[in-house]
Amino acid sequence: MVWAGMGKAVAGGWRGPVTQAAVDAEAARLDRVLIKLRRDVHRHPEAPGQEQRTAAVVARELRAAGLAVTTGVGGGHGVVGVLQSSRPGRTVAYRADMDAVPPKDIVGGGSAPAHLCGHDVHTTVGIGVARVLARLRQQLSGTVVFLFQPAEETLSGARTLIDSGVLEREHVEEIHALHCGPFPVGQFAVTPGYGMPGQDKAEITLSGPDAPDAARRLAVDLGALATVDLPQTPADLERIVADAQTPDGPLARFVAVRATAQEAKVSVSYRCWPQERYVEVRDSIRRVAMPYTGAGVSFPAEPFPAMVCPEHDARLLARHLRRTVGQDMVTELRAAFPPFSGEDFALFLNRIPGTYTFLGVRTPGTPITTSYPHYPDFSPDERAIGVGVRAMAGWIAKRTRIAQSPSGGPS
Repeated sequence: MVWAGMGKAVAGGWRGPVTQAAVDAEAARLDRVLIKLRRDVHRHPEAPGQEQRTAAVVARELRAAGLAVTTGVGGGHGVVGVLQSSRPGRTVAYRADMDAVPPKDIVGGGSAPAHLCGHDVHTTVGIGVARVLARLRQQLSGTVVFLFQPAEETLSGARTLIDSGVLEREHVEEIHALHCGPFPVGQFAVTPGYGMPGQDKAEITLSGPDAPDAARRLAVDLGALATVDLPQTPADLERIVADAQTPDGPLARFVAVRATAQEAKVSVSYRCWPQERYVEVRDSIRRVAMPYTGAGVSFPAEPFPAMVCPEHDARLLARHLRRTVGQDMVTELRAAFPPFSGEDFALFLNRIPGTYTFLGVRTPGTPITTSYPHYPDFSPDERAIGVGVRAMAGWIAKRTRIAQSPSGGPS
């Protein structure tokens, strides 16, 4: 893979602001080191909320790069690294999640936590971006705040970091993140106006002597509300990826439902897009349950919010990537993806602007399950690490120095 814009250092040091050529040159020195680091993190997966070793590795690497590091952020294993440049500018955050997939969330089940969602790659890319920008500190503008987040898989880690006050304390103006995705290695999938669905849950209790049988029938009826089915084959996964890139396609509006019966109770978990449909879907659940004897429907909590990526920011990133990576290495998602997963990065984007972009990790000629998160044979192409570092370091450097628009927001 050739990275567009690869250049060499000018004799006598860099002049002016950080350039993509400078980023590329620094990142190239780290490629082998970062692959080794990722393999180390991969060999020591830690469940959500238990990322003690991973957090220690992150803190060690950030301190070695010269960042100001705080550990134990949010009362858990959150790590914050602050890179203060030598020039005035904006404060921009970069988030990387650290936890492994719990056994129950591995497709087909598992016996132990495993890095089958790419968080080991995310952590490594975040460290790589920090090291590159630290080396270019004299040309960098503003401040970069690195947030290494625990417990993403349980949708709880982002809240702990936010509640710690780090965004306000560091005066963060925007935030960015990457996630491994089933796209060709090194390709980026931007998400203007889309992202990932949130999640809502319902509990339905039935009464009467036939309640257990009725609960099983009700679960089937509620499952029929779904407009998209759980994938059963690799071909199904390929179709979902294609549908996500299709304008006004089958995933532009959807409902994904899981309903399970146990004794006289039905538990429902569903996702929908757009998130405004929660009211509609809740009404549909009540309507379907109504004919069943003694049906009591409750929604234990407010829906977890969808992650909606600001369209303006995503399109700016897409233009930047097309200039630096290449036109054919950037695609655009036209739907929430994947329809069966959520992201607590949503909580960050509900507070400040930013981008969330998929980084392709699929090796040519391999089954899609090797690059689709949570599958037991998930095995991301490690060449994506260097691509992610180059892309995000260049993007973050640009965002810290970008001028303010007349409206007060980033232009």
